[in-house]
Amino acid sequence: MDKQTFQIPKISCGHCTRTIENELKELEGVSSVEGSVADKTVTVAYQSPATKEKILATLEEINYPAA
Repeated sequence: MDKQTFQIPKISCGHCTRTIENELKELEGVSSVEGSVADKTVTVAYQSPATKEKILATLEEINYPAA
């Protein structure tokens, strides 16, 4: 199991973090997603078949690219 924190500069409210959490939880292999409005971060716990590249691509696709 990998756990990684991503900086997401576009996070501005709880709606942003909920959107990101809901989208990333749909990826197979993602077990948890925690967003922080204050830190503008998202911490993702995942294992195969999810990858860092798939997570980054999903964030880009939903218009919350990681910095």
